[in-house]
Amino acid sequence: MFEYLNPDASGASNLPPAQPAHPHPRPERVRHMLYGSLAGIDRTIKILHAHSYTDPNDWSDPIPVPPISDILGSASSGTGIWMAIATKTVLIE
Repeated sequence: MFEYLNPDASGASNLPPAQPAHPHPRPERVRHMLYGSLAGIDRTIKILHAHSYTDPNDWSDPIPVPPISDILGSASSGTGIWMAIATKTVLIE
């Protein structure tokens, strides 16, 4: 995926000229969705907050996810699945 170039025998670099950084980063909205138990979702939100990525108030209240049987009409493989959603604006360079 990445190509690494080394200086040639004369010591001259065969690296391409540096590209200037995009002068105006553009904002983009990204939606994060957490699925799991209430305890797992709560812990993940706290970890992301500890890393200063999102504030706990940025997340929706947990929403129960319907069992698979309600969606597909077959037996559910598990119960107690919840989800929470947060939207964050990131800068794309």
